[in-house]
Amino acid sequence: MGFDVRRFDIYRKIPKDLTQPTLTGAIVSIASCSFIVFLLLVELSSFLAAETKNEMFVDEAKPDDKLEVRVNVSLIRLSCDFLGLDIQDDLGRHEVGFSGNTKKIPINDGAGCRFEGVFLVNKVPGNFHMSTHSARIQPMSLDFGHEIHEIRFGENVTNVEGLGAFAALSDIDMTDKSADSSFDYYIKLVPTIYQDLDGSQRHTYQYTYANKHYSQHGHGHRVLPAVWFRYDISPITVKYTVIRRPFYHFITTICAIVGGAFTVAGIIDSMIFTASEVFRKAELGKLS
Repeated sequence: MGFDVRRFDIYRKIPKDLTQPTLTGAIVSIASCSFIVFLLLVELSSFLAAETKNEMFVDEAKPDDKLEVRVNVSLIRLSCDFLGLDIQDDLGRHEVGFSGNTKKIPINDGAGCRFEGVFLVNKVPGNFHMSTHSARIQPMSLDFGHEIHEIRFGENVTNVEGLGAFAALSDIDMTDKSADSSFDYYIKLVPTIYQDLDGSQRHTYQYTYANKHYSQHGHGHRVLPAVWFRYDISPITVKYTVIRRPFYHFITTICAIVGGAFTVAGIIDSMIFTASEVFRKAELGKLS
């Protein structure tokens, strides 16, 4: 007699005439199959959706690192003829009337000015401010009431706004404040790296801010008001990485769902069947 490979079958089959279908078994089977389908759909949805993990580490900044700043601010009662941008930092940079890659757009029939610009600053604490310091002639009255449309640091990440405050200074209205007031915004920057599924990275900055406005008076001389943006940089970098679970993890979970659901359903069906048999015997008085 030849070797019969069927002896390795661990899934031995039971003839149908040796099995007994029951109503409760059918109900449990339908319920378990429905539950399995529901869990499979949930797991498939979870598998297809990308996840975002985050980590933190100390930023290894280099001396020549630069920080990109995007500014979009409207000063509704100050003419573009007087408005300028000044930049200072702790490395000794001090530029008055910076104009590289910036533009001034007259608004309110020339009575106001919209300032837009993208410029680089050293990656150290510092400030940039909008003032009339670079104007040859100062206006008779100064009103720095303004609207901040957007202040951003680093690369634009508008499609992941839910992860952090990348543009906390947006839609800020300070137009109703008194004339001759200065405005200070104190900004705390957190370096942030966003890595997409394809491995590409964008370097940006989340930030929080506090602000105040005040009238400043010197000793016997006029102190010109301005809109100051003072920033400091955290040494801790936050990295967000978009990932998708590996396929083998999905298959493992599917096997666990199917096997576990069938096992639990079988136990429930067996308990119900055993209980019904005991109850039936008790009615017939055959319990010993």
